[in-house]
Amino acid sequence: MEATEKDILRGGQFLVKETNCEDVFTPEDFSEEQNMMKEAVMEFNDREIIPNKNRFEAKDYALTEECMRKAGELGFLGVAVPEAYGGLGMGFVSTVLTCDYISSGTGSFSTAFGAHTGIGTMPITLYGTEEQKQKYVPKLATGEWFGSYCLTEPGAGSDANSGKTTAELSADGKTYKINGQKMWISNAGFCRLMIVFARIEDDKNITGFIVEYDPENPNGITLGEEEHKLGIHASSTRQVFFNDTVVPVENMLAGRGEGFKIAMNALNVGRIKLAAACLDSQRRITTTAVEYANERKQFKTRISDFGAIKKKLAEMSASAYAGESATYRASKNIEDRIALREAAGNSHQEAELKGVEEYAIECSILKVAVSEDVQNCADEGIQIFGGMGFSKETPMEAAWRDARIARIYEGTNEINRMLSVGMLVKKAMKGHVDLLGPAQAVQEELMGIPSFETPDYSELFSEEKEMIKKLKKTFLMVAGGAVQKFGPDLEGHQQLLVAAADILIEIYMAESAILRTEKNAKRFGEKEQSVQIAMAKLYLYNAVNIVEDKGKESIISFAEGDEQRMMLMGLKRFTKYQNYPDIVDLRNEIAEKVKAENKYCF
Repeated sequence: MEATEKDILRGGQFLVKETNCEDVFTPEDFSEEQNMMKEAVMEFNDREIIPNKNRFEAKDYALTEECMRKAGELGFLGVAVPEAYGGLGMGFVSTVLTCDYISSGTGSFSTAFGAHTGIGTMPITLYGTEEQKQKYVPKLATGEWFGSYCLTEPGAGSDANSGKTTAELSADGKTYKINGQKMWISNAGFCRLMIVFARIEDDKNITGFIVEYDPENPNGITLGEEEHKLGIHASSTRQVFFNDTVVPVENMLAGRGEGFKIAMNALNVGRIKLAAACLDSQRRITTTAVEYANERKQFKTRISDFGAIKKKLAEMSASAYAGESATYRASKNIEDRIALREAAGNSHQEAELKGVEEYAIECSILKVAVSEDVQNCADEGIQIFGGMGFSKETPMEAAWRDARIARIYEGTNEINRMLSVGMLVKKAMKGHVDLLGPAQAVQEELMGIPSFETPDYSELFSEEKEMIKKLKKTFLMVAGGAVQKFGPDLEGHQQLLVAAADILIEIYMAESAILRTEKNAKRFGEKEQSVQIAMAKLYLYNAVNIVEDKGKESIISFAEGDEQRMMLMGLKRFTKYQNYPDIVDLRNEIAEKVKAENKYCF
């Protein structure tokens, strides 16, 4: 079905417009081609990555490079690359799907794959001239060459635009000389191409360059030693030093001073792909935990039969399910927006850039939520394994260490939290998302007399969807109040922004799980979806508690007197169920299902 402009919510509009379950894309909607791709990627992961886990943990960088070459031969490095440049030219959902299922074997390969296909290749496909794309992209799409991305510097991390690396134009105007130092560069040890960001003269913004690297003829490029890292042991991470590195002027990417824009847009794509890269890790961690809990006996009882362990298995499953639901929902929104722009006459480059940029808020939300969920999942996995979980002999220890980096790269989770709310406020000011009208309506509702009628909640998810609406009102009340009080100075109140972001994140994740399940219950029947229904309800219950906590923290920090009392009463009203779910019952139902299947099975 062709999506039309009016059908597709703009980025951030989920907050103020109701979404019908029929309008969300779910993993159950994968096409035959997508399911075949998924099977091929899983088979590659099971054959090439999983059996070699110990070699990756022993820092076998050559193995990472070898597996990347094999992935290139199978076409996995070129899924998102247009066919004209040697790629498969598949849609955005297929790109995300590949990233999802290829990433769970080890964080080392996942990082190499993500850095190459995302920030190593994508800046050229999105910003390169036709000549640059013809020259470089086919080599990157097939794995003949590998790419890396040189942005971070010792003094420029989250503040990416403050880099000190310089690019100086030669007297004849034909080349630039690059001088400077970059750090934490993934794939540096085996790359042949670097996307390098440097400043020309006193420009306000940095500029991007495509720099070839040949170890036989290094052109002033030297590499530091491999970094010793907490996790992702076999992903090559080095410092890169440029000493009068000569780059032809035609290798400038986009225009002068456009580097910061390239960096930010590359990170938007990187964020949703990073969320995807955490999904199958969560599934695999959950499965490994279930298998162990079913085998391990204490007090003559399988530990999976103990309530304390069931709680963990249920919560791990529910968060994986919600993460999956939200990631594929946003991926399809992006794909549809790209298709719309192409239909309107935009080039593929322009369509993809604008399509992803439109959903930058959702990309930040997903990056934060899924990276934190996979860490919690691995932490609970260690706990289920007990003492064995702390041992390198079992897979949980490496999973926990590998998960830790996900909260840092592609912009720290703190930066992404503030970005998500900041971008939403900017969109409201530009008139792209009407926050003002709904926020005023919430204000008026708070002043009015609440209804004491008992609603009819007999239909599936009717109360849950009402709760989601109320959580959205909570965000509008809190964010609206904060904007009213601080105006443009809100950016300086980071703790408030972070709390508001947590509310925003929970709304999107919980709503996505509910919409996916509602859609599937209508298709496959409620009985067939009973455990998924339990997971959606459990996730929402936890989300409501987080929203209540963060809402209270915000209100008591910026409001006082009557205003504070009124908002706290509103918060109580907006986070109260008419009929509370039986949480223990929900958890038991989920746990019994994964125990019986001996795996994450949704």
